[in-house]
Amino acid sequence: MKSRFLIAVVFISSLWLAAAPVRAQEVTKETVDGITNLARIETTVACSGAIKATAVPEIKKFGFASIINLREASEEGANIEAEEAAAKAADIRYYSIPFNSTTPDVAAADKFIDAITAKGTEPAFIHCSRGGRAATMWFIKRMVIDHWDVERAAKEATALGMTSPTLKQFAIDYAQAHKR
Repeated sequence: MKSRFLIAVVFISSLWLAAAPVRAQEVTKETVDGITNLARIETTVACSGAIKATAVPEIKKFGFASIINLREASEEGANIEAEEAAAKAADIRYYSIPFNSTTPDVAAADKFIDAITAKGTEPAFIHCSRGGRAATMWFIKRMVIDHWDVERAAKEATALGMTSPTLKQFAIDYAQAHKR
């Protein structure tokens, strides 16, 4: 009888411990000088809007290994060259993957998946101008790489800043066509 009790306790404890990382993956919002709309999941990922090159050292202090910039060079306030130089100076891997929210491109999503799965990229700081494109790309990663279902991935991506129904549908279509 004691052994059954111990087995039950071990089993329940194992289930509780296995579920702990899922519970801990809550999105937090923060205010940091030079970063717009910062939302992150501990140090796994951060999605934000526009950043200033002066914020890159702070991003490094948070423990991020890379910055993935989804802004187009033509966007107001986008200073890709300065941001890239700041990332290099801070010893952070830097990716510039222009992603247009009006005409989302499969090639940009492909480049994002390649970047986010490259060894040494995570934890990643992903940003665009307001955070919606960044959260959408993370939504794609959750479905394609982590094999999350749409509902679970959408809940997290929405908390991170995904608001566009068009981008959400683009991401779902992309994930269905690019299963790994």
